[in-house]
Amino acid sequence: MPGENLSRDEARERAALLSVEAYDVALDLRSAVAGSEAEQRTFRSVTTIRFRCATRGASTFADLLAPSVTSVVLNGRELDPSAVFDGTRIALDGLAEENTLVVDAQCAYSRTGEGMHRFVDPEDGEVYLYTQYEPADARRVFANFEQPDLKAPYRFEVTAPEGWTVWSNGAEESREGGVWRFAETRPISTYITCVVAGPYHHVTDVYRRGDLEIPLGAMCRKGLARHFDADDVFLVTKQGLDFFHEVFDYPYPFGKYDQAFVPEYNLGAMENPGLVTFREEYIYRGKVTRAAYERRANVVLHEMAHMWFGDLVTMKWWDDLWLKESFADFMGTFSMVEATRFTGGWTTFANNRKAWAYRADQLPSTHPITADIRDLEDAKLNFDGITYAKGASVLKQLVAYAGREAFLEGARRYFKRHAYGNTTLGDLLAVLEETSGRDMKAWSRSWLETSGVNALTPVVRYDGTGERIAELVVEQEGAEARPHRAVVGLYRLQDGELVRYARAETDITGARTAVAELAGAERPALVLVNDEDLTYCKVRFDADSLATLRAHLGDITDPLARALCWSALWNMTRDALLPARDFVAIVLAFAGRESDIGVLQMLHAWVLTSLTRYAAPAWRATGGPLVARAALKELRDAEPGSEHQLTWARFFAAVAESDEDFALLEGLLAGTESVDGLDVDQELRWALLEPLAAHGRAGESVIDAELARDDTASGKRHQVRCLAARPSEDVKARAWEQVVESDELSNALVEATIAGFAQPSQRELVAPYAERYFAAIERVWAERSIQIGMDVVSGLFPALQDRADTLEATDAWLAAHEGAAPALRRLVLEARDDLARALRAQECDASA
Repeated sequence: MPGENLSRDEARERAALLSVEAYDVALDLRSAVAGSEAEQRTFRSVTTIRFRCATRGASTFADLLAPSVTSVVLNGRELDPSAVFDGTRIALDGLAEENTLVVDAQCAYSRTGEGMHRFVDPEDGEVYLYTQYEPADARRVFANFEQPDLKAPYRFEVTAPEGWTVWSNGAEESREGGVWRFAETRPISTYITCVVAGPYHHVTDVYRRGDLEIPLGAMCRKGLARHFDADDVFLVTKQGLDFFHEVFDYPYPFGKYDQAFVPEYNLGAMENPGLVTFREEYIYRGKVTRAAYERRANVVLHEMAHMWFGDLVTMKWWDDLWLKESFADFMGTFSMVEATRFTGGWTTFANNRKAWAYRADQLPSTHPITADIRDLEDAKLNFDGITYAKGASVLKQLVAYAGREAFLEGARRYFKRHAYGNTTLGDLLAVLEETSGRDMKAWSRSWLETSGVNALTPVVRYDGTGERIAELVVEQEGAEARPHRAVVGLYRLQDGELVRYARAETDITGARTAVAELAGAERPALVLVNDEDLTYCKVRFDADSLATLRAHLGDITDPLARALCWSALWNMTRDALLPARDFVAIVLAFAGRESDIGVLQMLHAWVLTSLTRYAAPAWRATGGPLVARAALKELRDAEPGSEHQLTWARFFAAVAESDEDFALLEGLLAGTESVDGLDVDQELRWALLEPLAAHGRAGESVIDAELARDDTASGKRHQVRCLAARPSEDVKARAWEQVVESDELSNALVEATIAGFAQPSQRELVAPYAERYFAAIERVWAERSIQIGMDVVSGLFPALQDRADTLEATDAWLAAHEGAAPALRRLVLEARDDLARALRAQECDASA
């Protein structure tokens, strides 16, 4: 991994020297279905790059990660590959003003989701290929200058096996004799070029708006075709294109719009212009909730927003990653709420997306939204909750601060001014200052160039009668006292409901801000700071409000306000201000009345974390059965066939722990037990089977029999996870060997094995692996790809060994490895922080 890195300084130096005019890339992928295993490992890649050099005679390098190079020709001069190629870079000396570089290489198919990923479908033996590059894996497929500010047009030519279809960013120009040629793209960065090839199931449609016509395509593996609801994908796609054309006033710039759902994908999706790629899990094989369709719609629209924010206009270097990801994250929800059936998207954003941001912003690795990205390893790790969710939250605050129309007009000018170019923070601030009339530099200093999250707490003083507010002050905590445009809402109990009767939208600045508009209002049962969720902050409560929530949270009628209260209580639990058992009790009291299915699913996840990480160990034996009994009651009480019933069924399986619980799960699988209206489809069957495997109630033969029912790629992932979950020393040793000591598993099966390895009920069984973890991680980081390294280091950290000695072992490793790769140290520091937070929460809970 270290030899594959590229520093910001190197990229700046190369960008000052070079400008790239065009790429021609020819790939021969027939080896993907060749007879021998050795032939199936590599493919031929021939790249022609035409570029200019500002300094005659200068030296630089091209990027390439490949097993071998057959030839390198620079300006007609044959170079010795063994002399100029070191496995990661091709040295280029004596450059002319105008240059042509031709590189003929053997590149490797990937099993880690990086570069040209090769997948063999276990269901029918068919081979599927796709590329994934962000931030810098295009060099695994073709020679290039791998940095975002050296944009160029691309022409792809792909030779493919008979019977395959091939797609790339550009429209298909011709196909003859298995050779597919694609139209030249507009200038784009290396990391958003793309090729998808194989016997994919393909559906087409077309989008029309006035004289504009955009061909649409959607594809997936043949084995998923019967589950593929392409009509719904196209519906959201068309709604999004309508919305973005309307608000951006800049036509979609990349011709066609294909969307490929591909196997073993590391990300949610990737915004390759003209050919967006998604993880195929967004094609649902069984019944799912409305929240799942909302998540998919949000991702479709997030990637579509990138066509403008990121693809049309691209950041110069990864420091300004937020210029694409924060905007796409915000615009994904913004467009979804305004253009699709998912009008409650801001509730999901407040409860789900922001939880990711709040966690990331309290880690030792937190960073400003405009980050200091020294190299590619830094860049890979900065696809995080700060860049995505906090950035989107801050943009939501910016819309409130600058005004909606000023924000959108700024975006329009930004696209027109910088189309097909690269930008930095200053370029965006300049147009926003023009359109809003606000000092964007001061706003940027507070929100984009500092880190950390503020806590806002209401302090209320009442008049002599105790029935009227004499003064309401919002106190702000945090290293940086930021300006917040926020709503403060007052709620009262009325006819059994908790409803808002007064609001004030105000600017909160400094340590204390008096909300004068609310002086004289009648005494509230609940004061909700950041009502309507305009700003980014942690919300706290005064004593009266907290007492109200304990007794009446389920009586809040507004879904967004209710979600904000749930989120605030969860942050208090994480911060050891609210005992975990109290949070669990509030959830068990009111979750059955939660109407928003996405919020309910988050509550279930938070309760699981409370039980396994934040509750005092001595209380777990009490809390576990309480949660399981409540989950079973809600499952039986839920409306038959409803999404709430399905959600409670999955949660019950996750928290089942008694013989009676397991007997019910076994009966549901066997068909001898039933819950009225509950359809136990294949995906739910796997959810019911995993806890049985983890508790020793389902052995290898039962798991393999389930795979026989579902002998698909999805079924294989489920089987691998269930096998690794079994409570056996031999099972854990085998799983550890497969993930840590071997590279035999693909990225998806590594992920599944890690997910099954450490079960909360198996703390003692996996305890010996804590020492082995610290002994292995530096070697794993050095030897494996960065994606697998991240999966192993984060996924196998001994979090279940939540004791002081694990914290001490982590600190000892950090002290002894100060020279380890910064990205590796960051992952360990983050895991250490989560462990320390859990121990503080347990101490709080024990004192309850």
